Amino acid sequence: MEKLFHCVAYYPELWPEEEIEKDILIMKECGINLVRMGEFAWHFMEPRPDEIDVSFFVRVVDRLYSEGIYTIMCTPTPTPPIWLTHGHPERLVTDIYGNKYIHGARQHVCTNNPFLRERGLKIIEAMAKALQNNPGVIAWQLDNELKALVGECVCEECRKLWHKWLKNKYGTIENLNQAWGTEIWSEYYNSFEEVVQPLSPPVIHNSSLMSNYRRFSRETVNEFAHEQAQIIRRFSSAPITHDVHISFALDTHALFSKLDFTSMNGYTQDDGYNIWLFSYDLYRAMKQDGQFFVTETSPSYAGNLTLTTRPHREGFLEIEALGAYASGAFGFSYWLFRQQRAGMEQTHGSLISAWGQPELGLEQVKRVEKMRELIQPYFLRTRHKRPQVAMTYSEQARLFFFTEPLLEGEGYFETMLRLHENLEALGLHRDLIGQDASLEGYKLLLTPFLPYLSESYMRKAEQFVRNGGIWIVGPMSGYRTEEHTVHTDCCLSNLETLAGVKVKYFYPMSNTGASGRFKHLTAPLILHGCALETNGADVMGAVEGGRTPGCAFITEKKLGKGKIVLMGAMPDIKIEEGRMLWQSIIEHYADEARVTDRFTAQSGTTLIYRTGEYEIITAINGNGEGGRYLLPSDGYEIFSHSKVSAGKRELAPFGYEVVILDSPLSI
Repeated sequence: MEKLFHCVAYYPELWPEEEIEKDILIMKECGINLVRMGEFAWHFMEPRPDEIDVSFFVRVVDRLYSEGIYTIMCTPTPTPPIWLTHGHPERLVTDIYGNKYIHGARQHVCTNNPFLRERGLKIIEAMAKALQNNPGVIAWQLDNELKALVGECVCEECRKLWHKWLKNKYGTIENLNQAWGTEIWSEYYNSFEEVVQPLSPPVIHNSSLMSNYRRFSRETVNEFAHEQAQIIRRFSSAPITHDVHISFALDTHALFSKLDFTSMNGYTQDDGYNIWLFSYDLYRAMKQDGQFFVTETSPSYAGNLTLTTRPHREGFLEIEALGAYASGAFGFSYWLFRQQRAGMEQTHGSLISAWGQPELGLEQVKRVEKMRELIQPYFLRTRHKRPQVAMTYSEQARLFFFTEPLLEGEGYFETMLRLHENLEALGLHRDLIGQDASLEGYKLLLTPFLPYLSESYMRKAEQFVRNGGIWIVGPMSGYRTEEHTVHTDCCLSNLETLAGVKVKYFYPMSNTGASGRFKHLTAPLILHGCALETNGADVMGAVEGGRTPGCAFITEKKLGKGKIVLMGAMPDIKIEEGRMLWQSIIEHYADEARVTDRFTAQSGTTLIYRTGEYEIITAINGNGEGGRYLLPSDGYEIFSHSKVSAGKRELAPFGYEVVILDSPLSI
């Protein structure tokens, strides 16, 4: 990209054309150089079947471009018009309780419905043809926030496709019955057509059924998106993306594997910088070029008819944007430009009000623009520096924990966020990578909370270790099969052989009195954990107290040039003793792995490294309390236009610095 983009969601179809002219002037005043539009405008483009007219949006794209503002054009499939569903309830999403969604919100039509797909592709083709050579369109966004508002659909069309999906996966019904263990509770099926959907039953369904239905749902919604991309690519060479949030019921790694760049929605409140930092580390790592786009965040506060959040404190929006750009984002976008005058999101923060006056977010957006202008020449000549530490974040693991929530009241994301916060506290730069990601260039790999370890992942991790890496696997990794069943050879199957251990017991350790000791530190152990015996490995940490005193909970085994470390149980990192213990383990192995990219900063302050024509450190106080950090080299701070010396530096609440170093960062 030739510039860092400063973007906003815009809905010109809702306003008279004279207001659009006024809006463009305000956009230019606050430095907006890109808009997203079109995602909710299906009826506007096609009020009646086959009466498609996208000329209004072509005119708006042209008008914006004439003022130096580019467009991300969105496909309008999240909001089908009433003519698509009136009299056709079979096209509507059906939830597991049998309730059908209705027209008037969005995502109310099942994405597996053939009529939706047919009509959606038709209007997308018309849009792509009309805009195929338009220089104002620099990217396309498919749909909007797939699976944000709906879970797995169980309509009749999904039932038919479910049976086809199962037949394609298992081949014969005998294979399915064997894989799922359906003799339990007489669940046995005689044909694929008999296999039920996971409707709400009086008791919990078979784990294999539930996890596979979730896989089926995620695969088919990705097919829906990828079909749209194929149509657009017939006419337009502009890159294609989709906007996701970490909470949606999607397999985002698979989704983005066939799209051109990753995009994410934020909406964190001003006490949640750790959440956007986590998201940046995740979505950046999904593409080899290390770039991503922040498609939505609130300029001031979020809201709808039932709730609003409190406004951001001054300065938070700047660090959210700076953190994104420094982490690899080539664009940062707000929802929304002009307040909605009707509908369910009237209370959402915006740049200007429905009557065209500045809202709380406008001045903050102008401050972001001043910051963007200063960093742009330096950031365009550098890239986010690839970390030496990676932690696997798996949508398949998240899916398993939906089916079998063994995390004691927390979700998979919340649990992984805590680990990420502790890596941050250690000053370790890190990527959050998918199961299929390359491990090249990393020195330390963490694989916690991954119930199913595929053969391909195991082979890749083993080779990583043999080549000199250190692999910390666990806790709660490898204890389930691909079909979400229990191994029958041993608790962790092939992982036990590779790690040189035998699991004596796998049981819930919380509130049993069990503690783990590593070096001189002890802390309570929680969640399901493995009490280990060694079979070629060395004991590095033991269980004290509880039901299994004397068993190992951390082991290590040399393998080739590296080590495999099995963390059998989880210290309680919600308390200080647990955090100290977990951090001590990670720091010990980061030292052994010769991880050199580390920073020293007070809690709540983070550093982000960039490399290229310059070596750059971006320092951000994220908690709004101010903080200190250690600058490793003399340099030039771009906002103060001054030379700065190596050593301790102070940041104000939500303060930040961007320092071009005199000396290169360590490698």
